[in-house]
Amino acid sequence: MMANKSDYFGLSWLVSLILAIIPITSLICGVVTRITEGKIVAGILRLLLGWNIIWILDIIFMATSHRIMRLLNI
Repeated sequence: MMANKSDYFGLSWLVSLILAIIPITSLICGVVTRITEGKIVAGILRLLLGWNIIWILDIIFMATSHRIMRLLNI
């Protein structure tokens, strides 16, 4: 059975959830993910705002939808 892929570099959603729970890896993986998607402004906002509500929302979104929260699509 194939594992579901999620946002963090195509890793399984369980590994991505573990990475999302750890604050520093969540910040780094979130910024890198958004920048690799071509969303530079969203990556910069994650870098500046990633230590608070966005981190908690990322954990919730990763547990429920297997994707990180998308604040901006620009």
